[in-house]
Amino acid sequence: MKNVLWFEDINSDDTAKVGGKSANLGELRNETEVPVLPGFATTADAYDKFIHDTDLRDKIETLIDGLDIDDVNSLQRVGKQIRAHIKEADMPEDLRKDFVKQYEELEERLGVENPEVAVRSSATAEDLPGASFAGQQETYLNVSGKQDLIKRIKDCYASLFTNRAISYREDKDFSHFDVKLSAVVQKMGRSDIGAAGVMFTLDPDSGFDNVVTINGSYGLGEYVVLGEVNPDEFTVFKENLGIIEKEVGDKEKKLVRNEDHESGDGQENIEKKVPQSDREKFCITDNQVKELAKYALRIEEHYGKPMDIEWVLDGQTNELYIVQARPETVQAEKDENVIKDYKLEEESEVLLEGSAIGSKIGSGKAHVLSSPKQIDQFEEGEVLVTDMTDPDWEPIMKKAGAIITNKGGRTSHAAIVSRELGVPAVIGTENATSQLSDGQEVTVDCSSSTGRIWDGEIEFNVEEHHLDEIPDTDTDVQVNIGEPSEVFHVAQLPVEGVGLAREEFIISSHVGEHPLHLIEEGRDDEYVQALRDGLGKIGAAFYPDQVVVRLSDFKSDEYAQLEGGEDYEPDEANPMIGFRGASRYYDEVFQKAFELECEALRRCIDELGLDNITVMVPFCRTIDEGKKVRAKMKEYGLDEGDIDVYVMAEIPSNIIRAEEFAEVFDGFSVGTNDLTQLTLGVDRNSDKMKEVFDERDPAVKESVRKLIRKAHKKDRHVGICGDAPSTHEGYAEFLVENNIDAISVSPDVALETILKVADAEEGRDSVENSDFSDVNIAGLTPDDVGNAAGEVYNILNDQGKATAKKLKSHADDAMDSETVNQALGWLAKEGKIEVEVKKDGETKYQLD
Repeated sequence: MKNVLWFEDINSDDTAKVGGKSANLGELRNETEVPVLPGFATTADAYDKFIHDTDLRDKIETLIDGLDIDDVNSLQRVGKQIRAHIKEADMPEDLRKDFVKQYEELEERLGVENPEVAVRSSATAEDLPGASFAGQQETYLNVSGKQDLIKRIKDCYASLFTNRAISYREDKDFSHFDVKLSAVVQKMGRSDIGAAGVMFTLDPDSGFDNVVTINGSYGLGEYVVLGEVNPDEFTVFKENLGIIEKEVGDKEKKLVRNEDHESGDGQENIEKKVPQSDREKFCITDNQVKELAKYALRIEEHYGKPMDIEWVLDGQTNELYIVQARPETVQAEKDENVIKDYKLEEESEVLLEGSAIGSKIGSGKAHVLSSPKQIDQFEEGEVLVTDMTDPDWEPIMKKAGAIITNKGGRTSHAAIVSRELGVPAVIGTENATSQLSDGQEVTVDCSSSTGRIWDGEIEFNVEEHHLDEIPDTDTDVQVNIGEPSEVFHVAQLPVEGVGLAREEFIISSHVGEHPLHLIEEGRDDEYVQALRDGLGKIGAAFYPDQVVVRLSDFKSDEYAQLEGGEDYEPDEANPMIGFRGASRYYDEVFQKAFELECEALRRCIDELGLDNITVMVPFCRTIDEGKKVRAKMKEYGLDEGDIDVYVMAEIPSNIIRAEEFAEVFDGFSVGTNDLTQLTLGVDRNSDKMKEVFDERDPAVKESVRKLIRKAHKKDRHVGICGDAPSTHEGYAEFLVENNIDAISVSPDVALETILKVADAEEGRDSVENSDFSDVNIAGLTPDDVGNAAGEVYNILNDQGKATAKKLKSHADDAMDSETVNQALGWLAKEGKIEVEVKKDGETKYQLD
């Protein structure tokens, strides 16, 4: 029996000996290429010996026997008594000698007398998949000297019986004596003069798994974990370690080593304010962010699962270290085949905003609490409102219908426990405790990444979707995206990328100023960075699927509404058909702003490796205009021959001259709103004429049909990103019937659109793969089939083999599937064609 094991003698199989935290540190040190500070772990056998030799077991059993954990006062009293018994007990002499001897060995290895160490609790049932004991036991930092070491090891033992730990073991049906405790004794990294934080190898709220999410702040990491500060946050793309986005936190205070600490006083650390100049900066550099992400990927690859990792930046050596790694538990337990959508039925006044934890909605009466000792005042289902939480708050959090905090980041205690409990929480609101009052009815809305507190209790509904019941389709169903903050959730849908990413949402929501105004003030970089971050996040979320980014398409009146915009925009009688779209990009004045757009997109491609981005030019009236825009894109470094460039097909000239536009652009995307407006001559914003505005008008549908046919003859992609497929019954079927390549709709109707498309494809394919046995050609004359049969014959003569879908795409005149089938039936009856049915069921035709 050993009382101490060094990290080099430990691996992940030793959880029963040294607990999850110690075992993982040994595994990291010995089996992965990540930096781990040296140290050792006391064993579970040593803990058993301590409990046995001090006669504590009988005392603990007596106190716990018959305990009702729902009786909070009783839980608090029993927990406090048990912890006091453990702390007051003398450490058995043989254990003391062993622990001191290993501490002296660490002194020799480090060449430092009384080295400062972190003493962390490591439970033997900790960090197991499906159960998270994180935060239940204590950690002590900057412990120095043998006397303090022994004291803190006992304090760790005592923390096995915190109120939360007792309650959690009861809930998970763990025996209190089957769970044992190891104390990790590890050299301190000087994060008190550096930084520290937490990272996940996924987005912790959506579960999106192609990013690493890093939180960090100055000083010891305890303030990040507890949510005492709103930390910096970095989102890193796993594909190439590019930083997708970063957000500076307020980091108003930090926990640092207490230089005046005396042995035994328990005051190893003190709180200090962070200077304003440091608060406005990130706590780590971009290179350090990428280095941490690299370590995170190595750890995830080694364990083969998403991980929750703690790190420190030593301010003396400027070196990064991993101090803890455990399996992520919340997303790991989710059913990946089920998506639940929470939607408010109405809206009211927004009282507060913060970070949304989870994706649920909850409501109830607010109850503002300053201490977990007030639990007896808290009723089941109330909305907990407090400054921040720590492990002592969990019994209250379990009773809450929702949670709101002033402080904390997405990796804080409040965030982690709320996710575990499945309780909606909005954290980091800054002033919820002063803005909300007891008994005030509120709705806590986490249905988007920005958490909102609405006034009153608002009705909401929940829709559940089972992804394993969603069929695959030949036609790509994509989504339209405006707000980048939602994309990690939307990317969970079984779609084939993004058919329309709108720059305008980023410009209005994240910039708010006219680009020429920013240029005049020398703030070009702000505009470029905002576009790069927003578009980069959209591109990364759906990678490697296609993301079609439409260049800015504000009209002059909309640009004028941006700050400073009135100085740069003309006063137009009809902005809808005025200075917009392609005409801006080569304009002598506005082209400076277009250059910044091109720079932002180029940075998305170069910095994040987003070769899935397709650029789309809106409102391009003429061929010459298209050529001018392509030339500008080349001049400004965007078009280097490594991207596709589409044009919006939303003007009749795009349809009439489709073959010529196909020589300039690589594909088309139909914009039904403008196409309908300009085809029918109806102002789409006119209430008076709204009955006339209809994308289903035969003239509009004929334009769409002709575009698909002409574009396919030039081997060009055709998609649609207007509202028609999702708002008009039968429109998706019309598009499938005419062999459109992609249909892009708003995320909320994506699943139903997939089902519509699948049904339409089944109907189309049943006709196209016909053996003609059910085709009625009796009584038909050559004149009846006439032109169609002749045209099909000519296409087959030119193409060789072809499917019915391809035949229809190459026909000069619009032919539906029935007409094509009749033509093929006639040719088969006359012995003019051969039919080949492949193993996958696809049917091809060729001349006999």
